[in-house]
Amino acid sequence: MDRPKKRWLNMLRVAFGQSKMVSRPVSGTLHLIVYIGFIIINIELLEIVLDGLLGTHRILAPYLGSFYSFLIASFEVLAALVIISVILFWTRRNLLKINRFWNSEMKGWPKKDADFILYFEIILMSLFLLMNATDFLLQNSEAPNYVKAGFFPVSQFITPFFTSFSIQTLILFERTFWWLHISGILIFLNYLYYSKHLHILLAFPNTFFANLDPKGKFVNNKTVKKEVKRMLDPNIDPYASLESGSESSKFGASDVLDLNWVQLMNSYTCTECGRCTSECPANQTGKLLSPRKIMMDTRDRLEEVGANITLNGSFKDDGKQLLNNYISQEELWACTSCNACVEACPVGIDPLSIIMDMRQYLVMEQSSAPGDLNNMMSNIENNGAPWPFNNQDRLLWANDN
Repeated sequence: MDRPKKRWLNMLRVAFGQSKMVSRPVSGTLHLIVYIGFIIINIELLEIVLDGLLGTHRILAPYLGSFYSFLIASFEVLAALVIISVILFWTRRNLLKINRFWNSEMKGWPKKDADFILYFEIILMSLFLLMNATDFLLQNSEAPNYVKAGFFPVSQFITPFFTSFSIQTLILFERTFWWLHISGILIFLNYLYYSKHLHILLAFPNTFFANLDPKGKFVNNKTVKKEVKRMLDPNIDPYASLESGSESSKFGASDVLDLNWVQLMNSYTCTECGRCTSECPANQTGKLLSPRKIMMDTRDRLEEVGANITLNGSFKDDGKQLLNNYISQEELWACTSCNACVEACPVGIDPLSIIMDMRQYLVMEQSSAPGDLNNMMSNIENNGAPWPFNNQDRLLWANDN
C-alpha cells in the first residue's frame, strides 16, 4: 500500500485509460470500443432491469427528457461498433491466424474460451438491437404501455424484418428479446469467473498493486536477508534451525503456495492476449519459454491446489508442484530477465517475478543451474570475480607493457 497516489494514478492511466492497449493501434482501438461500449451500455441495462422489476417502460425517459434520446442513440451506435469490433477480433484470431493466438498453450480450452467470449458479446449486442427494433415498432403502433421515447439510429434499419407481424406477435418478440438479453447477461456474469475475461474485474486491483520500482530492480530475498542476519547478529543463535513450515524456511518458490498473493492475482488477471510472449526475445528465437504460459500454468496449478484444499480442508501433498510438473527448468533458464513481457502487458502482470523466484529455488535449494552459471558462481565465491583467475593476478596483464 506504499505510494498510494502513484498507485491510484497508475490504475487510472492503465486500467481505466487503457494507455498500454493502444500501443498496438489496431487491436487497441478495437478493444477501446468494446471497453467503452461495455461500460456505457450498462446504463441501459440498469433501465431495463428497473422496468422489469417495476413493470414500467423506459422509466428513465421522463426524467432525462431529450437527453434520453441521445443516450439511446449512443447505446445503439456503440452496440453496432462493438459487433463490428468483435467480428474483426474473431477474424484476426481465426481467419488471419495471428501468431500469438496460435501458440501451443492456446490449444483446447483457452482457444474455445476466447471464441465463446466473442460469441457472447455478439449475441448480447444483437439482442439489444432486436429488442429496440421491436420496441420502436410497438411505440409507433401506439401499443398499450409502450411509451414513445428514444431515438433508434441503428435498430430502425432492422424493423423491416418485423413490420408484417401483428402487435401481439411484436410484443411476444420484444419480451423474448428482453428476457434473452437479461438472461444472457446473467449467464455471462456467472461464466466470467471461469474464463480469461475475469480481467474485467481484476485489471483494476492488479494495476493498483503493480510493481512500481524501476524494471531492472530486483527485490532482496527476505529468506536470504534473515539468514545473513542470523549469522551476523551476535544475539541470535546461528545454529538454531528455522521453524518448520514457516514462511522463511524456503528459498525461492517451487509451487504456488510459495508465491505471494499479488503473483497469484496476476495469474487470474491474465487475459491470454499473448503480447508478453510476442515481445519475449527468448520465445522469438525459438526457445521453449512463453511468459503467457507461465501465467496460465500458475493459474492452472492454483486451481488444482484450491480443489485439493476444498476436498481435504487443508492442502494435502499430491506429489505435484508448479516446478517441473507445469513449468520446466528449460523454460525458466531461457528467460533473459529483460522485462519485455512486463512492459508489454496491458494490465501490469509480472511473469518475470515468478520466473526469478523459481530460479532462486533451483539455485539455493537444489543447487541446480546450467553449468556455465555454476562455474560463474564458483568463481565469484573463490576468486571474487566471474572469471577463473585468482584475484591476486588481476593486474598481471600490466606486466606485458
